[in-house]
Amino acid sequence: MKRLATVALMIPALLMGCQGNASSTAKYSTGGDPTDDPCARVVSAIGYAGLMLEPKGREDRQNFEDALIGRLAEARGITLEYGDRLPQSLHGAAERLKTATGGLSKSDLPRERQVALLKQYRAAADEILAGCK
Repeated sequence: MKRLATVALMIPALLMGCQGNASSTAKYSTGGDPTDDPCARVVSAIGYAGLMLEPKGREDRQNFEDALIGRLAEARGITLEYGDRLPQSLHGAAERLKTATGGLSKSDLPRERQVALLKQYRAAADEILAGCK
């Protein structure tokens, strides 16, 4: 009985010790390093999502399948993680991209809203691509 009581008293102390190692900053993406170039990371995420997008001007024909929604959600996570470290001139575009992908990463959005957000995403993504050259 004493052994059980001792173990029960040790568990909270052990758990508190583990929590001290957790990062205090928000983490929105995996596989990156805090020292990664923010332009390279955001541009890469935009490019990865772009592989599944209809050509510019054909947003109304876009199939918003789960795979695309996942890629857009990933672009959102990368932009949340690295967007604030982009050049100052791109902060507005990064915010617009975050807003657009916030909606586009939801599968229950009405189609008209998806198309409108995709157009907003494209404009913000194009601005980031041009500014990160």
